[in-house]
Amino acid sequence: MPRYLFPASPWTGARSERHSNKELLRRYRLAINAMPRFLDTNILLHYFTGNPANQAARARRLLQQVESSEEKVVTSVMVLFETVFTLQRTYKVQKGDIQQMVADVISLPGVQLAGKRLYLRALAIYAENAPLSFADAYNAAFMEDRDITEIYSWDTDLDKLGTVTRVEPAE
Repeated sequence: MPRYLFPASPWTGARSERHSNKELLRRYRLAINAMPRFLDTNILLHYFTGNPANQAARARRLLQQVESSEEKVVTSVMVLFETVFTLQRTYKVQKGDIQQMVADVISLPGVQLAGKRLYLRALAIYAENAPLSFADAYNAAFMEDRDITEIYSWDTDLDKLGTVTRVEPAE
């Protein structure tokens, strides 16, 4: 005979169902795992750089769980910007490699990121345009997504895009 009789709840099922402690614990773990955790920049950097080895291995295991949807994570635009900036400036990783590395991670099924398609496009623009920063590439992708073709800016790197007309404010 089961030990407990609980009222209806998302954890226990229909009213009057009896569940053992083991079954309740299983349901609780499933519910907890369904809630995403935030993925911070340092996890990505340790994974990409392999340093330190212990943390890189743990980051790799976590991302394997995210890939198989065993684990769900959410991240932000600031994490992406910090990751791209640090890989380029500190680790001297080439833009094309950064695009591939970051795109592979944010494309994983267990990664939740609002506007994921926009960031993938920004990474592509970033990799294709040597002088462009990731921030400028993101702005170009943002403009492209909204059919905006003109930008107020003194940044001449934008002239090389061909899809954006730079306008300087009048004197």
